[in-house]
Amino acid sequence: MAAMWPERVEKVVIASSGVNMTRRDNQELLKRAKMEQIEELMLPITAAQLRRLIGLSIFRRPYYMPDFILNDFIDKLYCENRKEKLELLKGLKLGQDETAANISPLSQEVLIVWGEHDQIFLLEKAIELNKLIGKRSRLEVMKNASHVPQLEDAAHFNNILNSFLHGHGR
Repeated sequence: MAAMWPERVEKVVIASSGVNMTRRDNQELLKRAKMEQIEELMLPITAAQLRRLIGLSIFRRPYYMPDFILNDFIDKLYCENRKEKLELLKGLKLGQDETAANISPLSQEVLIVWGEHDQIFLLEKAIELNKLIGKRSRLEVMKNASHVPQLEDAAHFNNILNSFLHGHGR
C-alpha cells in the first residue's frame, strides 16, 4: 500500500513480520519447532503443539499451564473457522520461494520493530529487511523480547511507535 499510494501513506511500521522469508527460513523454523508441517505450528490442535508455539513466540517462558486451559485456547483461537484458517495459511506465498519476495525500497520513513530473541523470524531477517527497504528505514530491536514484543513489553513497544509516529527520534 505504501508503494502504491505514497501520497496517502506518510510512515510505515513493520513489527516482527518476515516479509522477506524464504523456503529455507521456513524449513529452519520447522526444525526449531521440531515439527513437520507449518500447520502443526501455526494452527495447533494439541496442548503440546501450542506449548511449542508459545515457547518460540515468547522470550520469558510462561508459568506452566494445564492442558485444559491450553485446550480452551485452541478451541477458541484455532478450531473456530479452522478450514478457512488452513486455506489462508496454505495461500500464503511467504516462505515458499527460494529467494525473498521482491521488496522494493520505500519512499516513506519505515520503522521495523523486532524482538531480539525472535525464534519465528530470526533477527537476521530484520537486519536484511532493513537493508532491502532502503535508507529511510530504521530498525529498533527490543531486548528481552521475542516474536510478540508488543505483548512482552507493551509500554516500551508503544513508546517506540509513538516516538516514530510523532516525529521524535530520527
